[in-house]
Amino acid sequence: MLTEKILVIGACGQLGTELTEALYPIFGDENVIASDISSKSKSDVINIFETLDVLDINNLSAIVDKYKITQIYHLAALLSASGEKNPKFAWKLNVDGLINVLDVSVEKKIKKVYFPSSIAVFGSNTPSDNTPQFTTMDPITVYGISKQAGERWCEYYFNKYGLDVRSLRYPGIISYKTMPGGGTTDYAVEIFYKALQQGFYECYLAENTYLPMMYMADAIRATLELMEAECEKIKIRSSYNLSSLSFSPKEIASSIQKIIRDFSITYNPDFRQQIADSWPNSIDDSFARKDWGWKPEFALDKMTEDMLFHLKNKIPFLLFIK
Repeated sequence: MLTEKILVIGACGQLGTELTEALYPIFGDENVIASDISSKSKSDVINIFETLDVLDINNLSAIVDKYKITQIYHLAALLSASGEKNPKFAWKLNVDGLINVLDVSVEKKIKKVYFPSSIAVFGSNTPSDNTPQFTTMDPITVYGISKQAGERWCEYYFNKYGLDVRSLRYPGIISYKTMPGGGTTDYAVEIFYKALQQGFYECYLAENTYLPMMYMADAIRATLELMEAECEKIKIRSSYNLSSLSFSPKEIASSIQKIIRDFSITYNPDFRQQIADSWPNSIDDSFARKDWGWKPEFALDKMTEDMLFHLKNKIPFLLFIK
């Protein structure tokens, strides 16, 4: 039986760090190869690491050959807020990088490819409540445009080449282990740090801005369940809607105040408000639930309790968040 060899591209990012850790007990430390453009933010638990710029297709191909890779998790991307500061590079990294992965996967006969999409593919003309799987998409950020294009490329490579590529449209992801990397939903992580460090938080979104969110534990589990599902159960080859939580800054602040009673919040919306206003309030993920059995576990208060419990032990070793 062929041993699975897993390559994680973008393994030092928020999602990549925890996904790589979750893959070790499944496939074995020696069979999971973590890669990123730099090793500076590499997790201490990473076993095998390769420096990789996904835009360098020759190095990508060489790493696949070196380790006899059978599955690729392609997570490298420039996120929404960061992408608006350098839109042409965001397009190049997010789209050309994906096409490099898809081309190498076809050439090397990779068994499975994972590509993360996002609720950023939706836009102001998308139904904002219980957003359907199949609906209008008119993203206003280069990140959203690139993810929408990525979905189309993934489906194209499945239909044309039979490449088993799978994808999820993540909402905002909340984690106590790693900081986010320049997304519009970053406030939902920052708020916990500020609550413990300073007792107050100035939010860059308006108090009643609802956005779909998800605790990292659910996001990791959804990713692994999708990738472990039998091929015939994966009916959608663009990207599956994925849902768990939907809350506003005011509501997450109230949840924190149940534990930290003196915590306070103010609101000073910036350019990210326009981005958030173009995204859904809530997501219909019924196709994911029906096709491969997705079901979230964390509600808002349960997530808040878990975040604060873990961060209380971590905060003393963290620097001030600017």
